[in-house]
Amino acid sequence: MKKACFLVFCIALLCCSCTHKSQKPSEIESLGRINSLTIIINDQLWNGEIGDSLRKKFAAPVDGLPQEEPLFTINQYPIKGLDGSKTNNRNIIIVKLEEKNNFEIIPDEFATPQNAVHISGTTVAEILAHIETNSEALIKMLKKTEIEANQKNIDKSLLNDKKIRKKFKIALHLPSTYKYVLNKPNFLWLKKEILSGNNSILIYKVPFKMILKNNNLTNNIVKMRDSIGALYIHSKAKKSRMITETSYAPYFFIRCWITKELIKQKGLGI
Repeated sequence: MKKACFLVFCIALLCCSCTHKSQKPSEIESLGRINSLTIIINDQLWNGEIGDSLRKKFAAPVDGLPQEEPLFTINQYPIKGLDGSKTNNRNIIIVKLEEKNNFEIIPDEFATPQNAVHISGTTVAEILAHIETNSEALIKMLKKTEIEANQKNIDKSLLNDKKIRKKFKIALHLPSTYKYVLNKPNFLWLKKEILSGNNSILIYKVPFKMILKNNNLTNNIVKMRDSIGALYIHSKAKKSRMITETSYAPYFFIRCWITKELIKQKGLGI
């Protein structure tokens, strides 16, 4: 009887093991921090021209930030890592020097959602050509995936935006880690504490004439923003106020047809 029970137990373990191994990629949830990228490539290639090209394209500094931050945080593993848990990461680039010249994107190859990019060539030059030709489109695809992943995380714990909707007639999906710190007529200040300081979101409403009073939209926006900083945002130092970083011009675009018409009437260009 004991032998029979033992046999049944072994068969059960075997069945569980087989079930686990046959798990489909669609059943495995992808992993990875936001804006992280796993590159699976042998050390010899990573420490040479190919690695330099990948770092230049995918770890380039992001423009407009007060401190230098890479476009993606790269984690590199040798080809043997292809058989491990690293294949479950959300964004993977697999690079091989072999008798095959190929560039291929396989969505959800090992997990879901996932971008699995395969780059191979018979020479270093062929691999470098694939990276140069396709990096711009790849970066666009990876950014889209990361935005969707971040939005999914935010939706798990949303801030109550009742004050925003009541004051500005708009809805914003913000994580509950943001807190209201200042509520004034036509102005809201939300802040989230982080290890290096804090992140702030300022929401305010101003008359169009502050932006459309002449043909220099960029200067008008900077002056308007600085006036808000002088009014509400101060530090511990006396007579200090928040001003706009002068190293970068603000980027803006038109989302409302009424605004387009107003600008057309004023003879202003974007």
